[in-house]
Parts: sequence; structure tokens; C-alpha cells
Amino acid sequence: MTMVNCDIGLSLDGFVAGPHQSLEHPMGEGADTILHTWMFDQPDANAPEMAAITDAGAFIMGRNMFGPVRGPWETWDVEGKGPWRGWWGGNPPYHAPVIVLSHHARDPLVMEGGTTFSFVTDGIEAALEQARTAAGGLDVAVAGGAATVNQFLAAGLIDELRLHLAPVVLGSGERLFAGLPRLEFVQVGARATELVTHLTYRRASVIGR
Repeated sequence: MTMVNCDIGLSLDGFVAGPHQSLEHPMGEGADTILHTWMFDQPDANAPEMAAITDAGAFIMGRNMFGPVRGPWETWDVEGKGPWRGWWGGNPPYHAPVIVLSHHARDPLVMEGGTTFSFVTDGIEAALEQARTAAGGLDVAVAGGAATVNQFLAAGLIDELRLHLAPVVLGSGERLFAGLPRLEFVQVGARATELVTHLTYRRASVIGR
């Protein structure tokens, strides 16, 4: 059965990004690397969790995670290189189809390494349907950011939630779980390293509870 998973890093007070995200501060002011220090400083200690983040047949992300662009795509031209192509350069880490939620249509963007960004303008259900088809029976991952994950959680569309909890309090920013109804999960995994605690939850209805 195709599972819908979500891996997301967050602070002790529930923020997945700091305030005022921009081209200069992709993760928000004061949070550019601190939530993901465990990836860069201790990759060996956290290798299983890092591998799982990009282990999916297709991915879904919000427009804010794809880039700081607002308005029509063609209005955002960085250094004369044309419309925005994502944060990751020519070879993104998502070596599978990526569905980007947007209010503005755009032709698919084909990158190196098997990554194609497709842009969906008619909501999360349409994005998930397209991602399931693209995944070819493999799992689908909701990659972020907070607003997108919250939409999928509110709709009951995330089967497994994998939180990577950094030992820092940000105080403000983009908060996970903001405005959600009551949701029930069962904890199925927990592992701590020096810089992060990895917590895995499954939606109660998925495992029959």
C-alpha cells in the first residue's frame, strides 16, 4: 500500500522555520542552519534518518519551500537566469517527481538526476493524486513547509509523521500544527543523537487504533 510520509525538522517550540523567510534567509531569520545542524555536523550518526527523507517515489512541497517567489513565475528573475528554478542548483536532492503547490501555473521543470518539478494549482488533493500516479506504487513524501504539512494533516492525508526535533527554542516563525483539529497518532519509533531526537508517529487509523 502506498504510504504518505512526512519528514520535517522543528524546534522545541514547534517552529520549522524562523520569521521573514527570504532569498537571503531561506529558513527564516535566525534559523538558516540551526534546525538541521545534525545533518551537516553528524551525518554518520543520523544516516538512517537522512536516507529516509529522500526515499520516496514522488514528493509534494509548497511554493514557499520551492522558493521565495511571489506572484507569477516570470516576474522572478535571479541574476538574469530566468524564472526561479529552486534552492538546490542543477541537481536537487529529490531524485523523483516533485509536485509543487502554487497559485500560478507553470510548465514542468526538468532537472538533473531524475527530478522533474510539476506545478499544481488546484489544491492538495489534486497534488496527491498526481504524486501517487508519479510514484508508481512507491511512497509519497510531503516535504514541507509548515503550511503545506498542516493542510495535509488537517485533511487526514499523512499516514506517517517523522519529526526531527532540534534542541533549540526559536520563539517565532512558521509553526507546525498551528490551527489543526484534534488528531491521533501512535508513536512507533524514537531515537536520539547528540544534536537531534528522531520521533516517528503513525496515524492511529492506519494501524487500526
